[in-house]
This record gives sequence, structure tokens and C-alpha cells, in this order.
Amino acid sequence: MMNEKIKEAIKNYSEELTALRRKLHSEPELSWEEEKTTAFVCGYLEKLGIPYRRTVPTGVIATIEGGIPGKTVALRGDMDALSVEELNKNLPYASKEEGKMHACGHDAHTAMLLIATKALVELKQELPGTVRLLFQPAEEVAEGAKALVKQGAVEGVDNVFGIHIWSQMPTGKVSCPAGPSFASADLFKVTFKGRGGHGAMPHDTIDAAIVASSFVMNIQTVVSRTVDTQKPAVVTVGKMVVGTRFNVIAENAVIEGTVRCFDPKTRDHIEKQIQHYADHVAAIYGATAKVEYTRGTQAVINDEYSASLVQSVVKEAFGEDAVYFEKPTMGGEDFSEYLERVPGSFALVGSGNPEKDTEWAHHHGRFNIDEEALTTGAELYAQYAWTYLNQ
Repeated sequence: MMNEKIKEAIKNYSEELTALRRKLHSEPELSWEEEKTTAFVCGYLEKLGIPYRRTVPTGVIATIEGGIPGKTVALRGDMDALSVEELNKNLPYASKEEGKMHACGHDAHTAMLLIATKALVELKQELPGTVRLLFQPAEEVAEGAKALVKQGAVEGVDNVFGIHIWSQMPTGKVSCPAGPSFASADLFKVTFKGRGGHGAMPHDTIDAAIVASSFVMNIQTVVSRTVDTQKPAVVTVGKMVVGTRFNVIAENAVIEGTVRCFDPKTRDHIEKQIQHYADHVAAIYGATAKVEYTRGTQAVINDEYSASLVQSVVKEAFGEDAVYFEKPTMGGEDFSEYLERVPGSFALVGSGNPEKDTEWAHHHGRFNIDEEALTTGAELYAQYAWTYLNQ
């Protein structure tokens, strides 16, 4: 079912694809600030003659209406950058914005989807159905997909497909197994209140530092001793703020962390246990605890049919050796918001190459991609849409 015209078009546009990615990389914008990126995408779509609408406050939903009636498939590419200082200062396309960087590859996603769009437009009259294009803001704060869904992103959509560049996989490989891919990602904040006092007189105080430290150590047993060992889960405390001065016993302590897992029941259990542990640890020392638990993204669970279709597309377009099976990650992805409503799948496209120093972890200041991966991603977007609509 692979379309040779798509393959040829992506090949012909490879230099433009690289230029697009580099432009976007040099001009990063944080979540909900993607004004220039949104305007650039709109301008590009206008040149292609594709109808679109801007979403609020940023983002774009566009449509390619095929010449033959049929189903509707949505393709998603996110656009936002991170509050990370770029350490690759020698790159000619390094970030121009201090403290901001495309350290996760969303610049590549946007560029790949634009070129995939350009290739699909050339086949518009042969296309049996509709391709909806979702240029999504604010993935990094897990809010963009929800906003686009509320603004009609998946209304009337039969299937949804997304891609993430992945530096932990070799360039040229594509992974899209059925089942869990990304974990649910929740946030928690625990505030302990004790009784402060002089550092030389601890007997007159309730030391919030001791309370918080005890909680941090004990909370790890939620996973190691109360969660089924066959159901992966992570509880991480990433921030702890306590005390004001070396000789003052702290009255307050604030702890923030994240919970990651794949199973909904495990997720519910951990949320209850965090409250339970906070209350009981505080009670031991005579302090009080307030827990704020925020549900973030759902787990990304690839639909079996869609994942199988991706694998068949990869085999035909790039060869049997291109199919890769990356193990599920505890990272979060708000693509799950679409999958909660529409069947689909989320693929990882390898961009790691030690010879090009592109194996740095996502969100690191040295993160970069092997740009050979761009054509793989762009063609995968377009070939998947074409194949799905022709099923």
C-alpha cells in the first residue's frame, strides 16, 4: 500500500525539511507562547492552499480534503520548547533565546508534519478521505492536547497517529508496539506544618525538616511494598523546600513529586497511599499534612490494529530491519488525550547516532537529533495516512 509518489516527494523535499527544522530550532517558544511558530505554520499552510483555523491561544488545526469520500485520519505534531539552556553553542542553528531550547524534538515534529502535508497535498485528488493536521501547543505542560480536543480536534476523526523523535533509539529505526508506550504522569505536592523555633532548643519545636525527610524516605515503600511487582510504577520526589536559616528549626516544608505507571488501579492506589503516608508520618511527629494530587496525562496505549498498521507501513517503506520494539517508557505524553477518544497509535522514530553526538537524553541541554531521521518521520506521517485511508 506504500505510495511511491509520497516517498519521492519526501526525498525531493529533504533539504527544505532540514531547513524548516533548523529555523524552528533556533526560535524556540515555551508552552502557550508559540505565537511565532503558530504564525509560521499558518503561513506555510496558506502557501499550500490548505484551509486551517488557529486554536486558542496557540496552535493550528488544518484539513486536507481528499478527492474521494472516505474516513478521516488525524496526524499530530507538537510545537513547544522547554526552559532549558542550549549547550550546543557551536551549532549554526542553536537557540537564539536564552534559557529556551527545543530539547525534546518538537521542532522536528512540526517540520516533519509540514513536509508530510506538502507531500499529501500533491495526492489530494487521489486521497480517499480526509487528513486532519494537528499542530499542537503546550505538550510539555500536558495541557495542549486537552485544549485542542475541547476545540474539536478529534470530532469526526476515525483514527489518530502521532510521532516522537527518540534519541535512545538508532537512526532509521521505528518503534510502535501494541499496548503501553508512555506512562500516566501525575503531580503531587505535600505541605507539612510543624512548629518552628531556635536551632539550639529542638525540644520546644516540631521540626518540619525531620517530618519531610521521613516522608521522602518512607514513600518509596509504596511501590516496593504495596504495588504488584508485575505492574511497573515510579514515585519520585523532585523538589523539597524546607527551612529559612541554618539555626532556625523549620516550621514548614513543601515536597513536590511525580507518579508514573500504566495501570489505572495502580494509579488510584498510589494516590491514596501518598495521602495515607503523609497523614501518618505527620501524626508521628505532631505535625499536620496537606496533600494536593493532580492527575496529569493518561497512559499512552497503542491500539492493536493501528500499531500493526504502522509496523506494516514501516516494513514496506523502510525495510524489515527498520522495525524496532522499544520498551515502554515512564515518560509522559499528552497524546493520550486523543487516544482516550479515538483509536490510534504513537510511534517512536530513532534519531540517536553516536558519530553525530545525538544520543543525549531528551530535556538535556546537549540534546540534538540526527537529521537523517527527519525524512523517516515525515514519510511515516504521510504513508500512514495514505495507507489507513486506503484500508
